[in-house]
Amino acid sequence: MSSKRIHFIRHAQSEHNARAAVAPDEDVLRRDPALRDALLTDLGHTQARALAKEVSHLHDIELVVVSPLSRAIQTTLAAFDQHPAPRLIQPLHREMQESYCDIGQSPSVLAKSFPAFDFDHLDDPWWHSDALDGAPYPREPLHAFEARVADFKVWLAGQPEACIAVVGHGTFLNRLTGTVFANAQRVEMTF
Repeated sequence: MSSKRIHFIRHAQSEHNARAAVAPDEDVLRRDPALRDALLTDLGHTQARALAKEVSHLHDIELVVVSPLSRAIQTTLAAFDQHPAPRLIQPLHREMQESYCDIGQSPSVLAKSFPAFDFDHLDDPWWHSDALDGAPYPREPLHAFEARVADFKVWLAGQPEACIAVVGHGTFLNRLTGTVFANAQRVEMTF
């Protein structure tokens, strides 16, 4: 198997990130249904537009792989606005479901919100939806999350493109790469 160059990008600041930065107890935020599939903040939109300048010179990116959570899609729309690479929604690299902000929306709702993307291949639901474990929303067990990270790694290695951008989430990208990502941070790796 030949190596690939991957540009791993964490989404820009979301509503959950902004509130968590000043919250005395993030567990309260995790349980807030108003933060389901959290969107970008104004700062997040600014960060995503700044990423566009950073990726504009990366002409060798052949594919942009995007989590189906809205904050990753919004980041991609701004950061890759002028980039010619095709975009692909890939649910394997959604965030570990630990909060309401990690619960997605149905493909039909996403298609209306983001008509530039194809969601027809997604299951409904495409997020973790097993029985509740005491929280008011389904939480993804660590073993299921780790299996999904491993599956995504295999999927990514099997793609024919030599240079790929992956727009996703902090916990997922950390588990995949061992790197702690700030919002809107891009890290290039050989994979």
